[in-house]
Amino acid sequence: MQYSEHQPTVSNSLDSLSEFIKKESSDRRGRSIPPLDKWNPEREADMDMVIKANGEWWHEGSKVTRQSLVDLFSTVLWREGTDNEPQYFLKTPVEKLRIRVEDVPFLMTEVNIIKNQGAQQIEFISSTGDVVYLDDEHPLEMRDYQGEQRPYIEVRFGMLGLISRNVLMHLIKLGDLTEDGDNTTLTLHSGGKAYSVTVAN
Repeated sequence: MQYSEHQPTVSNSLDSLSEFIKKESSDRRGRSIPPLDKWNPEREADMDMVIKANGEWWHEGSKVTRQSLVDLFSTVLWREGTDNEPQYFLKTPVEKLRIRVEDVPFLMTEVNIIKNQGAQQIEFISSTGDVVYLDDEHPLEMRDYQGEQRPYIEVRFGMLGLISRNVLMHLIKLGDLTEDGDNTTLTLHSGGKAYSVTVAN
């Protein structure tokens, strides 16, 4: 589909934005991610949308309680900028709507052990339905958030998902903990490889 420079911008209202995204996604089955890396909208606008550090989405000062809307908007999340100064957008073919993200845009709320071609893999599922596997493209890392060390995993387009406390407790049971002086290391095995994260005690 070709997009004319004369197309109207997307309204900041949730309903009109959701209808626009649904229309652009109508030729995709299931919860697939649009080809955001191939969309190059020239227009930018600010939207009063915040993804809180606990994974909640808020719009114009009110929590978005319709999970279907949150799930839909999460499919067009896009990140630009640097790791130190990231910028987040809801990206469409005609416009990028800048939103605020307190920490990271995804929250990983479920973890499973699956078998893939005979190998054990660790599967993470986010609160918005993203599924990622612990591998070289989706590594674990520890980052500081407001003085607290938190575990994360890469989800897509350079964006991270915070591993929830319940998921972390499960991972500790699945992996091996070792202590070396002032550090504790959690080692997990997925896809025939070992992945580790280290926390200062």
